[in-house]
Formats: sequence, structure tokens, C-alpha cells
Amino acid sequence: MFSGIVEEAAQVVALREDKGNLHITMRCSFTDELKIDQSVSHNGVCLTVVSLPGDGTYTVTAIKETLDRSNLGGLKPGDLVNLERSMKIDGRLDGHIVQGHVDTTAECVDVTESDGSWYYTFRYDVAPEMAKRGYVTVDKGSVTVNGVSLTVVEPTDDSFKVAIIPYTHDHTNFCRIEKGTRVNLEFDILGKYLARLANIK
Repeated sequence: MFSGIVEEAAQVVALREDKGNLHITMRCSFTDELKIDQSVSHNGVCLTVVSLPGDGTYTVTAIKETLDRSNLGGLKPGDLVNLERSMKIDGRLDGHIVQGHVDTTAECVDVTESDGSWYYTFRYDVAPEMAKRGYVTVDKGSVTVNGVSLTVVEPTDDSFKVAIIPYTHDHTNFCRIEKGTRVNLEFDILGKYLARLANIK
């Protein structure tokens, strides 16, 4: 379980394909604090630490299902990935409840600077059956974009905006998101439960 408050935007060091899996090697400032089997969110995807060679890097493995559903399959060495370790049970929930299970991807269709901050617009494919299950955005609701907990602005049937302050822009990979960039989305789990209850017959 995560909160959507990114700890660090870290660089991809290496990628290795292994049949349908992708081994992703990262370098970050808290590598020495990690343990094998620990969960870490990568652009909003919960992945397990499988290797700690002791050189300041660690490796996680993404399976085909994860690669098909997220943007991790498009990573290249040098790319920035938003990282967050799992939430402490006795800590403050500064963002919102994030599971680390990406629902779909979206394309950035517009970036507008607004007096020192930025508005990003994202568009995603909508299937009616998924919308009925809560895979939608609502005005002032929560959404996770590349692992970042954000507030929805001006949602439509297939798009929404988010406002990004300078700190978030500079300390996450939003600094590299531009028109055409594909990002990971996780819709609010509370909305999914409410939609499920409303559709139970």
C-alpha cells in the first residue's frame, strides 16, 4: 500500500529481458535501506526487490501482464522513474490510498504553464464496462499518475487535467512529461468499491 507521495525520481541503470519478463535495475539514494522482497512503487507499479548487489543499485522484475498494462515496457536506460516505498501503518496519509496496481495508461495531450505552475491534460481509452466499475475520474477526486497522488481538474468522459506545482515538477518525472508521453494511471480505489456496490444486483 502506498500514498502517492514520491520519494525520488531515480534513473534506470539497466534493462534485461528474460522471456516475458523485464528485469529493471535502478540506482537511488535509499538503495542501502532496501531489503530483498521489499515492495517499491515504480511509476505507480508495485514491484518486488529481487537483487541487491551492493553497488548502490537494486533490481525488480516486471511480468508480461504488468508490461502490457503499464508504461514500464517502454523504459530506457537514463529514464527517470518515480519511486515510493510502502506506506508505514503509523504514518500520515499525505496523498490518498494507492494500491500500486496500475489500471491503464494515458497519453499526455497538452502541457500549459500557468504563472509558475503547470496544467497537464491526459487522455485515456474508456470502455463502458470499465467505467461502470469505477475506472473514471471525477472533479476534485484523486488519481495516481506515474505514482503521484493528484487532484483531478476538469474531467471529461476520456480525459482530465492535473495542476503541478514547481516542487512536484522538479522532484518527479513530470519534468520530462510532454505531449505524447504515456503515463500510468491508477483510479481511486474508493470509487471502484462504490461503483461495485452500486452495481450489485
